[in-house]
Order: sequence, then structure tokens, then C-alpha cells
Amino acid sequence: MKIRPLTPEYAPKAAALLLQAFAPSKNELQLFDALHAKERELHEWVCIHRDAVVAYVCFSPAYDGNEVCGLHLAPLAVKPQMQGQGIGSELLRFALRQEPIKESAIFVLGKSAFYHKFGFAPCAAPICPFAKNNAHFLSLRSNPPHSYIVGYAPEFKLLATPQKPGKKKSRR
Repeated sequence: MKIRPLTPEYAPKAAALLLQAFAPSKNELQLFDALHAKERELHEWVCIHRDAVVAYVCFSPAYDGNEVCGLHLAPLAVKPQMQGQGIGSELLRFALRQEPIKESAIFVLGKSAFYHKFGFAPCAAPICPFAKNNAHFLSLRSNPPHSYIVGYAPEFKLLATPQKPGKKKSRR
């Protein structure tokens, strides 16, 4: 397997991977397409196996107001039939060693059990607008001097799902 920066040649394959990895949701694919359509500053890598994209990772700017304060890690995807083999971990370890990733504060909304092994810890500040009480919001190398709501590129609104009040189940 080889890890390479995302190139136009591999972009359609990375998009197809996102569709597979997050099915039935198309949110991550829509985010990928929207970020590329707006030509946002991204740091992206793919893991290639036999000319197929089997994993993808993306980092985009995180904001404190209008100032960049770090990077968001999202999405990270591995081909479903290849999950559990350490491919995503290998890709993430590689990405975390690259410039400017290795110097930046990194934020991720994800599973603590997975991201903890890379040094991520629960994050009380900044506040994530997509996570109630910052549940599952993690950071690496973040020590903000003040509390703020971390900003995302506008395209991330595609991933926000409004919280609907749950229906109470009757117990009979």
C-alpha cells in the first residue's frame, strides 16, 4: 500500500470511497464535493492498494472567529471490506507527521476509543457547535487561551443534523 496526496486522478475514487464508507448517508460525499467546488484549503491523503483508493483523510481549517486556530480532521474513511486491518490508523499516523499537520492543533468529532491512541483527548474548549456538551469532541495539541466556539468551513453545515425531540415510548 502507498500513501499519496490526493490528486485529481484519485479524487473520483476518494469520492466513491466516501459513498461506500458512510452509506447510506451521502453527507460526507456532499461535503467532499462542496469543499472541492469552493477550492477550500485542504490537506488530503489517500491510501492506494492495487490502484484503488482504500482510505482517505482530510484536514480543513478550524477557526476562532476569523483567525485559523488549527485544523479539523474530517472525514477519515476506509473501504468497508478493509476496515479493522489498521489501514485507517496507518494513514492517520502518516498524516499527523506531515507539514503543517504536525504543528497544528487538531480537532475531531469521533470515537474516543479510536482517536485516543493517537493522543487525542476530550476537549472542553473550544466548544464544538455540532456536539451537545462537546460529547465526542476531541483535540490534539489544543490549549486555547480563552473559550470560544470553534468555526468550520461553511460547507460543514451539510453534516449538521438538527436535533429533534425524541418520541416517548409507552410502556405497557
